[in-house]
Amino acid sequence: MNALEVLSEHVPELQESFNSAIVIGNSTFGLTQYTLWMIICWILTLVVVLVAGRKLTLIPTNKFINTVEYGYQFVRNDMGEGVIGHGFKKHVPFLATLFFFILISNFVGLIPGCKTPTGTISVTWALSLISFLYFVFWGVKAHGGLGYLKSLAPSGLPIVMVPIIWFLELISTVIRLLTLAVRLYGNMFAGHMVLGIFALAASVFLTVGIQSFDLVSGVLSVPWFLLLIFMYALETLVAFLQAYVFTTLSSVYISLATSAH
Repeated sequence: MNALEVLSEHVPELQESFNSAIVIGNSTFGLTQYTLWMIICWILTLVVVLVAGRKLTLIPTNKFINTVEYGYQFVRNDMGEGVIGHGFKKHVPFLATLFFFILISNFVGLIPGCKTPTGTISVTWALSLISFLYFVFWGVKAHGGLGYLKSLAPSGLPIVMVPIIWFLELISTVIRLLTLAVRLYGNMFAGHMVLGIFALAASVFLTVGIQSFDLVSGVLSVPWFLLLIFMYALETLVAFLQAYVFTTLSSVYISLATSAH
């Protein structure tokens, strides 16, 4: 059996590994692998924040604390003050929590044997819903219930255009719930699927080459390993960018909801 035949046999197993299999409990009451890893990432996020918060100093000397503080300042200055502007400080804890949880979840998924919670649509839906409810809450708080609905249509429009623009803006606001969830899920799931395929191909070609003394299969495993390393580097960048994009878009939506149009 050649390497391609072995690879084709293992592809369904790889695809199966991405399904939400129950790892604790049963179908009536149990945890799927993604829910379990979501809890683990939540605990990791909590530990990172608490440890960094307890050891903050005027002049940071610890690299870990310095990295966490830099991440917080990045969220505060770039996504908070830079996007929301006036009154941004009260939103920084929410934005920083989103950023660090998504970032840690994405990075955990890069560890072999681990799963990223953001690789399933249910978790990204939950994150999207939290963000949606948050900016709607602050929009209502800033303008009042009726005032927030009215603010969806920019002021200064011709009276005839107001109902049309208002309806389009309402649809656009609701669709944010979908776009936030699908963008994060799609990028993370696709990236980890590609990593899985490259890792599988590299291991299959190398294994077949050793077992069958097939020089061609052994040589072909080298470019697959090189591609795997490149994809790991690329996926690390994507993991950061997706946390950044999700948090920045949440900041934009908070700004749109609370500002006077």
